[in-house]
Amino acid sequence: MSAVLSLGSNLGDRLGFLRLGLKVLEPLEVSRVYETAPWGGVEQDDFLNVVALCAWDASEAWRRAVEAEIRAGRERDVHWGPRTLDVDVVWADGSDPALELPHPHAHERAFVVVPWLDVDPSAELPGHGPVAALPVDRSTVRLAEQQL
Repeated sequence: MSAVLSLGSNLGDRLGFLRLGLKVLEPLEVSRVYETAPWGGVEQDDFLNVVALCAWDASEAWRRAVEAEIRAGRERDVHWGPRTLDVDVVWADGSDPALELPHPHAHERAFVVVPWLDVDPSAELPGHGPVAALPVDRSTVRLAEQQL
């Protein structure tokens, strides 16, 4: 594995947008789908979230993340607002000037931690240690009724 990406959608066909993003990313492995309350304080609908493990370095992971969001018609009107598809590069081998790695908020987000542990129970987040030990509120993340 070279990259960990987090995908979320809370507008329109949420599961369809996750599928579109995964098609662009071509993951090696994908977590189950989780439903989570929005993060960041903006009133909006709940998200569907997955984590994907991909074979890309940081630059290719970033390129594909942006391409997936564009294909999903992502608009950036409100910071942390509702979106058709949000793709974050959580961690990747290498570097890219457009990215801060690891993602600066990954260690605080249960919607990243819980699905990541689905696909890699022994995952480590550089600078923060074992993902399983990260102090996030896992009660905010629930397995979604709809799965991929």
